Amino acid sequence: MIVGIGVDLVDVPRFEEHLERTPRLLPRLFSVAERALKPRSLAARYAAKEALIKALGGSDGVHWTDIEVTSEASGRPVFSLRGETADTVARRGITALHLSMSHDAGLATAYVIAESGPGAGASASGIFPTREDDA
Repeated sequence: MIVGIGVDLVDVPRFEEHLERTPRLLPRLFSVAERALKPRSLAARYAAKEALIKALGGSDGVHWTDIEVTSEASGRPVFSLRGETADTVARRGITALHLSMSHDAGLATAYVIAESGPGAGASASGIFPTREDDA
């Protein structure tokens, strides 16, 4: 059953200006692995994290650096959650997260669907595995 939907749109040049003006945002918003990406990819990941928070119904118990967007071998983007954020998602009964991202023409967007219950997919750990290597 769908329990939440989130979408976000980011103006890439404006986002890049914010990062240049406030360098401390990079470690506050992104994992070590994400920080090496190009600005348009960072903007899409920022949109994904915002969309996730919207799909969850709010940011209580959610921390930006506990959320990492990774890719499966096929290129499909997935969330890798850890810490309090992973616990919060599990407590809310969410068993699957679906993520779509795109960037073009100076805009980055992301769409997230959160599901719970039987038939929602694999267990939470199978959909968005916990990674401790850059915590």
